[in-house]
Amino acid sequence: MTVIDRSKPVLVTGATGFVASWLVKKLLNDGLIVHAAVRNPDDEIKNRHLIDLAKSSGGTIKFFKTNLLEKDSYFEAMRECELVFHTASPFTSNYSDAQTELLDPAIEGTINVLLTANKSEFVKRVVLTSSCAAIYSDCTDLAKTTNNIFTENDWNTGSSLHYQPYFYSKTMAERKAWEIVEAQNKWDLVVINPSLVLGPILNEKSSNSESFSIFKQICDGTLRLGVPNFGLGLVDVRDLAEAHFNAGFIPQASGRNIISGHNTNLLNIARILHYKYGNDYNIPKSSLPKWLLMLIGPLVDKQITRRFIANNINKIWKADNAKSIKNLKVSYRSIESTLFDTFNSIYGL
Repeated sequence: MTVIDRSKPVLVTGATGFVASWLVKKLLNDGLIVHAAVRNPDDEIKNRHLIDLAKSSGGTIKFFKTNLLEKDSYFEAMRECELVFHTASPFTSNYSDAQTELLDPAIEGTINVLLTANKSEFVKRVVLTSSCAAIYSDCTDLAKTTNNIFTENDWNTGSSLHYQPYFYSKTMAERKAWEIVEAQNKWDLVVINPSLVLGPILNEKSSNSESFSIFKQICDGTLRLGVPNFGLGLVDVRDLAEAHFNAGFIPQASGRNIISGHNTNLLNIARILHYKYGNDYNIPKSSLPKWLLMLIGPLVDKQITRRFIANNINKIWKADNAKSIKNLKVSYRSIESTLFDTFNSIYGL
């Protein structure tokens, strides 16, 4: 059982990110001192929203220059911190080399931060932002689970550097984290495994996040002829920030924790949005046939392979979030609230 002293600073890596920004907001509103690890503390444009959040809160923010791939670059940022939130990790489908752009930053960054925690005399707990991507590779993996539902006991064994490389990077980074924590006894590890994250934006640049890519395609007319009926989980960024916060400060928090408010699919998401905004936007309410996706998918996006389509289109995705509700005290918003707030935030409504 780990008790964190709230008078001590708290470190958040990748602090300007979509999820991290909401976590920083919650920490500041709780009156805490936040050590924000960023690439450039002098980039006022990129850091402005965090500075403004601090001004309107009872907390304090201090910026530290860090680099995922630079050894010991987190040492000063971690000074006096009993609690570390490691949220920094690349999330993109626009890459030319999966090894250097996805795998290396995810794994080496995790090693860098956690080995720095080993050297610290202060750190008592690390909360790692992993992903449901470390739990499964394809929707068809559901059939391999104990009760046809993904749980914290499941691991992604189907991804590789050449198939679902982002999923592979999250899996390997989390496995490395557990390997490191088991080799020491100075601090404990709590892992957060979120599904697809949506919700309102605190930083304009966050709208370019990979999380919003498919959402924008549904809303901007790109998919007006139909949406791929792709099963997935969905969580509101505000609920995810709450989960992180509680994972840090609830003494009994432990292990892996699936953070996903809804078992759903892209077709259901599109239909909910169409119901409210369909008259003014080209939002689809029907799905694309699987055979058509087989033909055009690989031509549109290198990641949409025929294997991916066969394993995920028209397939159910289902995860058990009971642990997060019981142990992390997460109360999930309705899917409508998340989708409408996301839409309004992106389009300034």
